[in-house]
Amino acid sequence: MPGESWAPASWRTRPVQQVPAYRDAEALATVERQLAGFPPLVFAGEARKLKATLGRVAAGDAFLLQGGDCAESFAEHSADNIRDFFRVFLQMAVVLTFAGSSPVVKVGRIAGQFAKPRSSDTETVDGVTLPSYRGDIVNDIAFDAEAREPDPRRQLEAYRQSAATLNLLRAFATGGYANLDNVHRWMLGFVRDPAQASRYDEVAERISQALSFMRAIGIDPEMHPEMRTTDFYTSHEALLLGYEQALTRVDSTSGDWYATSGHMLWIGDRTRQPDHAHVEYARGIRNPIGLKCGPSLTPDGLLRLADILDPAREPGRLTLICRFGAEKVQEHLPALVRAMKREGRLPVWSCDPMHGNTVKAGSYKTRPFELITQEIRGFFAVHRAEGTRAGGLHLEMTGKDVTECTGGARALTDADLRDRYHTFCDPRLNADQALEVAFMTAGLIKEARDAVARPLPAAAE
Repeated sequence: MPGESWAPASWRTRPVQQVPAYRDAEALATVERQLAGFPPLVFAGEARKLKATLGRVAAGDAFLLQGGDCAESFAEHSADNIRDFFRVFLQMAVVLTFAGSSPVVKVGRIAGQFAKPRSSDTETVDGVTLPSYRGDIVNDIAFDAEAREPDPRRQLEAYRQSAATLNLLRAFATGGYANLDNVHRWMLGFVRDPAQASRYDEVAERISQALSFMRAIGIDPEMHPEMRTTDFYTSHEALLLGYEQALTRVDSTSGDWYATSGHMLWIGDRTRQPDHAHVEYARGIRNPIGLKCGPSLTPDGLLRLADILDPAREPGRLTLICRFGAEKVQEHLPALVRAMKREGRLPVWSCDPMHGNTVKAGSYKTRPFELITQEIRGFFAVHRAEGTRAGGLHLEMTGKDVTECTGGARALTDADLRDRYHTFCDPRLNADQALEVAFMTAGLIKEARDAVARPLPAAAE
């Protein structure tokens, strides 16, 4: 595949998984033509900047925080929800930056995360079988025949919602909301655990003192953009390839092809077949690319995918998002790390501790917090043992006060799930739990950095 000619539509010549069956081919083609004439959602220069920054992560000089909704929904799109998500994301980034002493690259699962892969094409309830819900960009979650019929016009609504979300996120990131002077104001009202709130307030107070000291010695933080603005990028799974193709454009400054639906796209664990459509599409765009790595991925399989997706070994091009499960991370991850290290490859290694730790609690899907944190610790332990960098976290999380994952500082139980179980797809960390993960991870980052800096003991005489 490397070296073969590529075009935005070349994926159509390959086998494809996880694509909905649209009844009206002409309606689908009409929507895709409309999308192809719409303005880009993001720009090539922004994607290049993210790739360069991810190169720093790969080198061990920064840390990637990637997170957001399991699947965005049309019904829950509101300024308040976007603000609450952005606020808890900033809190997490501040904790990781200050307590972990590491710059943080901020990438949201937002403004495009509408499509979801499914383990089955159909769903049966009370003897009735209908198409599976594949995300709001495809069909509706309501269980009736009309709602579950894939509708291409939903792609237009997904584009419009993504554009509106991006507009607000850019305003938050550059319009003063992200100013570090607001660090105390970012505390969400429903962070209920006193110890957790106290830890965050302590970090916020130390930042405020540092800013006051800077002013006292004549350095005005307002004159330094990095103190009052932040770079925030968007990402989603590149699942609905017709939508992605329609928003793939040539960069006028470089002549390269970029996906303009988001700054970073990833390939899921179900669609990473090297000779199939999703890998074919991803290999030709110049955005940073993520690759989900599950227990079925072999070292040779990973190396083959790396050769296809990143033949030039470009820093920041490839992020490996590892999703094994707490009980399997130390069994499967070391071989992948060793294979990439042996070949001299330096990807961003990121931990997705959510997808491998989903369990059933009665009629609910949930994720025990202790398994999530166990996988993160195991991920860091493997990289420390192999002499490589644990570079990032990939989380399904929300700024809402939901009860979808059990455990954490508030010790949510299976019985609590029914209180505020709002997800359209998979369970998410709430603000308390997300912040708790950030504090724990900051400690692991600091331990890893100190271990590298610590001199080896002298050899015995």
